[in-house]
Amino acid sequence: MPILSRRPAGEPSQAEGRAVFGSPPPDSPRLTGVLPGRPALDSPGKRLSPFETCANQGCGSGWLHLWRSRSAPVFEGGWTCSARCTAERIASAVRRELDGMGSRQENHRHRIPLGLVMLEQGWITSGQLRQALDAQRGAGAGRLGQWLAHQQGVSEQLVTRALGLQWSCPVLPMEFHDAEALTVLVPRLFVDAFGALPLRVAAGKLLYMGFEDRLDPVLALAIERMTGLRVESGLVQGSLFRSAHARMLGSRFPQVELIEASSEAAMVHALSKSIERARPVESQLVRAHDCLWLRVWLRPQRGPLPEAGSIQDLICSIGAH
Repeated sequence: MPILSRRPAGEPSQAEGRAVFGSPPPDSPRLTGVLPGRPALDSPGKRLSPFETCANQGCGSGWLHLWRSRSAPVFEGGWTCSARCTAERIASAVRRELDGMGSRQENHRHRIPLGLVMLEQGWITSGQLRQALDAQRGAGAGRLGQWLAHQQGVSEQLVTRALGLQWSCPVLPMEFHDAEALTVLVPRLFVDAFGALPLRVAAGKLLYMGFEDRLDPVLALAIERMTGLRVESGLVQGSLFRSAHARMLGSRFPQVELIEASSEAAMVHALSKSIERARPVESQLVRAHDCLWLRVWLRPQRGPLPEAGSIQDLICSIGAH
């Protein structure tokens, strides 16, 4: 399995190993119930009713709930009464996220080649296209849009507009981009490895996510499920994207732990241990390509963006995949 590590996002756990990555089916199920970041508890440490029901359907503690005093952890909207119940709920969630991983490839929609898009729009001539393609083949590297811009003098704005037509998505502006404020939405490792750039949150419900030359619907879905925000993906002009992306990578991100587990059972153990140790008021597990992304909220989230110190991320993968 390929390791996406263009830039290290932090040292992995000594006990568990290192982080590795890959790609999931694009039709991962959406979760229902309590929204991520909207903890079931009103405040950390609030004592549950003695008759509170454990979220683990296989829980056998029954009337012993009367003597339970723990109010956390909460995982995906449900409280668990013991470490064993937490592990069983985590195991179910891990199976859900790993279901079908590696058994099929993503379905890619065939797109009109970029050169033909620009030719049809009258933005380039057939001669320019032919020369750019010859140069690309001769060099054996580089994207066609780059060759058109650098060799043929085609404007970067036109190349980005053509990419937007190719992907049927908007070209997003960069005004009011606050990198520091948006680091709480996506782990630094995903911003770096998947070329993603959170741009802004609108009306507390919509997250605009920018990419340079191609969209990543798998990552967008994972972010939607984790944050509860609807993600609108689009392209950003190359030079603007690269400078903003570099600024964001230089910003401070919330704490993250990277784990490579030797098996599914080891993954469940590591995730369960992290949740039991943190005792979060809410936690959520989603898949982003071949990674499982666990986020825990240590305090209730009061708005669309959590406080940096109130969340912790754990990114985990199975080495055998």
